Amino acid sequence: MKKKRRKKALPLALAEYWSAYIFILIAGILPMSIAKGISGLLGDLLYFISSKRRRIAMENLRHAFRNDKDEEEIKSIARTSCRSFIFTFLEMIKLRHVFSRPDAMERLRVTTDNLDTLFKKAKKIHDQSGGCIFVTPHIGNWEVLPHASAKAGIPLAIVVRPLDNEYLEKLIYAKRTSSGQMIIPKRNALMVLQKTLQSGTSVGILPDQSTAKGISIDFFGRKATATPVPAMLAITYNRPIVVVAACRKNEDYRYEGFVSDPIWPGEYSSEKDEIFRITEEMTREMESIIRRYPEQYLWIHNRWKTYKDRKAVMS
Repeated sequence: MKKKRRKKALPLALAEYWSAYIFILIAGILPMSIAKGISGLLGDLLYFISSKRRRIAMENLRHAFRNDKDEEEIKSIARTSCRSFIFTFLEMIKLRHVFSRPDAMERLRVTTDNLDTLFKKAKKIHDQSGGCIFVTPHIGNWEVLPHASAKAGIPLAIVVRPLDNEYLEKLIYAKRTSSGQMIIPKRNALMVLQKTLQSGTSVGILPDQSTAKGISIDFFGRKATATPVPAMLAITYNRPIVVVAACRKNEDYRYEGFVSDPIWPGEYSSEKDEIFRITEEMTREMESIIRRYPEQYLWIHNRWKTYKDRKAVMS
């Protein structure tokens, strides 16, 4: 039986909607320098006030860079990561105006280093494979990727977490759907993803969150749970996985783009082993990007969370 989505009371839902609407309007017209200042302030508040999130970030970074960075560097990266997390959402709002323009791709050619070239590579992979599986970690500004893919002519379906406020959900996802992107709710998404790939549309997934229903793989030298869904889709429909990311440079609206070579399923005697191989290769690609820009990764998420009495999808 399909579980109904919980809805908020109407007065609270409307209050959240109008608060978000006003915030988006204000953030959209703020100069970038002020947006950066606000994100720095809010990021510092998150770092200093939320002891739980600060502890998680510090522990994650100590394990990931135990042989490379000292304690002061770890603290600096954790703090900057909190600032980056806040700034990402402010930047997403401002990017809406960029991507709503008919000359958005021309503006991107000016304001990016190599993103345009790399998205041509992604378009070629999409066309030759009849649709592929784009995955990206929570780093830099992942909102750049679906908008740019739409402008580049790559039909894309994005997996998102449903909100319990339908008004707020429509507000946040309106620009995505207007650009031709398809939004797939994360809950019970597998069947829709399968039909999407069969139709020749690529899918976009952020797979770097811990999950109780995952498989155990190495991530920065530690075992972490990872969703097997991208690998399962790749094997079932013979589609490649492509790891992508857009990491911020120092200048406004300038990014370093990443598009990996396609990770294709191969011949195998054990489907289980092939799912592990593909997931591990995908994870290595994401890890290499994170090592380039560790201060832009979401370290406050408990990526290495352990689950009591967890029964993994595969072990």
